[in-house]
Amino acid sequence: MKDKNFEIISVAQDTGGAKDAGPWIDPLQYVAAKPDLPKETIETAKKIGPLTYTALIDEKHLVSKLYNMVNVPTGVWINEQGRIVRPNEVAFVDDRFKKFSGLDSEPYLNALKDWVEKGDKSAYAMSEDHLREKLTAQDPNIAQAAAEFGLGEQLYKSGHQTEAIAHFKEAQRLNPKSWNYKRQAWALSDADRDYGTNFKKEVQKLNGKPYYEPHKLPEAKKGKDQPD
Repeated sequence: MKDKNFEIISVAQDTGGAKDAGPWIDPLQYVAAKPDLPKETIETAKKIGPLTYTALIDEKHLVSKLYNMVNVPTGVWINEQGRIVRPNEVAFVDDRFKKFSGLDSEPYLNALKDWVEKGDKSAYAMSEDHLREKLTAQDPNIAQAAAEFGLGEQLYKSGHQTEAIAHFKEAQRLNPKSWNYKRQAWALSDADRDYGTNFKKEVQKLNGKPYYEPHKLPEAKKGKDQPD
């Protein structure tokens, strides 16, 4: 879709920088680092091949904090004028993790292609009124959580790993919906020892509740932004 002035910018949120984020950004590097992956995943990575888009690494999690992104992958659509036309939502570009997420990537990809083709006339480009409803004023706890997480990061990077844990825990308490805060904190220490839990245990606690908030695309519910 490059011929239609479409550009993908991927931002990896990882305190560990390129060392930890690199294998996740580049599919070929990812499977090379994990030779025990299913054959299907390895073959998919080979088909995808080298990166063809801009990939950045955000060690300070600034993008997550500014956009209040609570999980990955999350997508935001921004038009040529720098205006958000669809805010945060889960954004899978293939079905590698469909068994885990329970989400089919095709509806989202079709919506994205429709927007690239039609611009603001697309049924998937939200009106200003709809965006105002979605982009509500930020909860003070969310802002406080970002500050606590940032302090934890700074302590961790300066060699005060033990002191950082309390601030990571407080960030999780203040913004419990943020899986980004949880995963990153757990990855920087022994999760079971320091937090009394880990990623797998927390996912199991969902007990059938969705790990990702389902898409709310026009096909799912007719609204004022959609054509008849």
